[in-house]
Amino acid sequence: MGPQRITADGGEVAQRQLPELLLLQSGNNVARLLARWDAGSQEAFVAKMNRTAADLGMTRTAYTGASGFEATTKSTADDQLKLARQAMQEPVLRAVVAMRSTTIPGVPGTVTNTNRLLEKPAVIGLKTGSSAPAGGNLMWAAEVKTATKQYLVLGVVMGQRANTTPTEGPMAALSKSAVLIEAVQNGRPTALGTSEGAAARPRCWRGTGPRPGAGAVKAPGSAGGGSPCPPYCPRPSC
Repeated sequence: MGPQRITADGGEVAQRQLPELLLLQSGNNVARLLARWDAGSQEAFVAKMNRTAADLGMTRTAYTGASGFEATTKSTADDQLKLARQAMQEPVLRAVVAMRSTTIPGVPGTVTNTNRLLEKPAVIGLKTGSSAPAGGNLMWAAEVKTATKQYLVLGVVMGQRANTTPTEGPMAALSKSAVLIEAVQNGRPTALGTSEGAAARPRCWRGTGPRPGAGAVKAPGSAGGGSPCPPYCPRPSC
């Protein structure tokens, strides 16, 4: 049997290339199509999403659509960080989110990744996602090297420049994430532990809720109040 093909917007696309359309350019229509293909309906797939979220301990997340674009879908940076950890264990997904661009037969032109941080050294993902009400959001992944080890550092920036123009939110999320990534890279090995082999610790946390888990980095100005916090701080919290 040859590669399975799925009809999308009047044309046929190889099944294995749909994740590229989904993840590089936030193809909401592709998300709904894959949901129906996997579970029979979007509603059934959303139920699977919420069960998976519960299994991952994402206690402040509720999905109401396959794409996540719906205003009724709710989550937090801490919960999305749990999802990022799980997602980056999938080799196919990890390869796709690292692509700067690709070409897909049947799709005109070049499919370019909306995550412009991939142009920076050692950034290998992950996923943008923005709307005017939600602001700019970015889940990012970067590799950081010390003298003897290489670490995968994950971060989530949410709610940047909400209710502004369609470009301001995404640009703010990319900018804030770039500052955080540079801070972690320049702060090694302190940011990853005081000695080689030490576990990564939260560096910069701001808010009134529980601190993020190990390796978490929340953006300066993130929701939750608290005192002003610089992009990087040498203590577990500030």
